[in-house]
Amino acid sequence: MSGSSDYIPPKVWTWNKANGGQFASINRPIAGPTHEKELPIGRHPLQLYSLGTPNGQKVTIMLEELLALGHSGAEYDAWLIRIGDGDQFGSDFVKINPNSKIPALMDRSGETPIRVFESGAILTYLAEKFGTFLPTVPAARAECLSWLFWQMGSAPYLGGGFGHFYAYAPTKIEYAIDRFAMEVKRQLDVLDRRLAESEYLAGSQYTIADIAVWPWYGGLVKGWTYGAAEFLRVEDYKNVQRWADAVFSRPAVQRGRMVNRLSGDLSSQLHERHDASDFDTRTQDKLAAAE
Repeated sequence: MSGSSDYIPPKVWTWNKANGGQFASINRPIAGPTHEKELPIGRHPLQLYSLGTPNGQKVTIMLEELLALGHSGAEYDAWLIRIGDGDQFGSDFVKINPNSKIPALMDRSGETPIRVFESGAILTYLAEKFGTFLPTVPAARAECLSWLFWQMGSAPYLGGGFGHFYAYAPTKIEYAIDRFAMEVKRQLDVLDRRLAESEYLAGSQYTIADIAVWPWYGGLVKGWTYGAAEFLRVEDYKNVQRWADAVFSRPAVQRGRMVNRLSGDLSSQLHERHDASDFDTRTQDKLAAAE
């Protein structure tokens, strides 16, 4: 990758593995599996294969919220997919998600297993399956889905755009960082204006729209993402800060954020989740470490 302004694209692009930076070992211009690998199957109706990135957190938060409401059918096994090692290119994973991205879900509660991939699709599927966190009144439902799809369309500018060039790219390119920083701040302003008039994104009720947006933008304004809080002046977005704190105060959100997580303090990581008691074990480990 060149930061020079005199770069001229060739007539035909060719793949140069050396230009991949931090992700050179897993990025490639073709789809499909790279190796044969079976996925484990646990005892619960829902089998989640994921990693505790913002996209992965959406689904584990949703599942923990469903369980908190008493939906026993939402019990799940969360298996760790190490994307840095290329687990997402294993043959069984690609069968669930041909796009080789986490999260991927298998619903084995019926006679025929159902695969669901893409985090927004999984949230919608679970909301409809259990009849909650997605309004049924047409106007409220439309508002909720509009913000859900806003997140799906906007977050690539935050992650693949700003996050990549600010935190991960092998070369710091002023134009790219400025371009995406401007867009991220515009998106934060969109959220801040909405949350100035509404307690939650879809209205007065907490929905899958909040579950989808919070891991990305809530994490950003709380300073957990890319080390960019000061650079983006996130303290200026008072309404987003208020909303981010309100969502994080929910115990299910705190639990969901831990699942399949590989970063941060060890006490905040639960690499795999197979039972609610797994969180109790993690709490005991945390207390023991503090003694």
